[in-house]
Amino acid sequence: MKANNTLLFFLALPAGLVFLAFFLIPMVRLLGIGASGDEGMAAYLSILTTPRHFQSMIATVLLSCGVTLAAVAVSTVSGLFLVRNQFPGRSILISMLTLPLTFPGVVIGFLVILLAGRQGLLGIFTKAISGDKVVLAYSMVGLFIGYLYFSIPRVILTVMAAAEKLDSALEEAARSLGAPTWRVVWDVILPALKPGLIASGAICFATSMSAFGTAFTLATNIDVLAMTIYTEFTLGANLAGAASLSIVLGLVTWAALFIARNLSGAAVAGGG
Repeated sequence: MKANNTLLFFLALPAGLVFLAFFLIPMVRLLGIGASGDEGMAAYLSILTTPRHFQSMIATVLLSCGVTLAAVAVSTVSGLFLVRNQFPGRSILISMLTLPLTFPGVVIGFLVILLAGRQGLLGIFTKAISGDKVVLAYSMVGLFIGYLYFSIPRVILTVMAAAEKLDSALEEAARSLGAPTWRVVWDVILPALKPGLIASGAICFATSMSAFGTAFTLATNIDVLAMTIYTEFTLGANLAGAASLSIVLGLVTWAALFIARNLSGAAVAGGG
């Protein structure tokens, strides 16, 4: 028994050291810095008491929710289509849909500028038609496009993996009982995909909440929480404010993942 405990200790030691060095110590340090300013622990309430911080948080949450809903909707339809249909070029299409996973946020921001910036394709097209150039890149709309672009691959891969495991007999049974297509989708397909949709949606939300590279590239009229933390740290030299906002951002994203994990687990258990 003692030998087994010793073996378990040495097996767990590397993971424990990594957790200590790369998570626990930095987080404790960050918590300390957040409370080291003139406001003390009250700095953690600045997300509520400082208008700019509060507005930045609301904008970030709304943006992340919008991106998550759009990514899940697009990826569910696309994923089901790709799993259930074989056609020439299917593998190439899947590769193209997952290509954004290879791009850093700065590159995605640059792509949005090429699409909807001042010299982008959208501006050239709209100017030729109406005489007015439409520029969307340097706004929340442009950021939404960029976030959606890198969120769809994360969701569509999960949806495709879950769709491949669907029991076609359940759908055939529902149709044989006279259920229309929309009822089959609503009562059979979506409940079966629910755990995967919740999990991938939570990852999409957390990624959108904390993404920085794309926001930094497009940050002309954009004030999301990641950019607020950056400006507090670099322009304002407000280490305590930046640290406290970082902790708040981390808590929000952790809460989203925690809730999703529990909902997904409950859905799996109920379905089994």
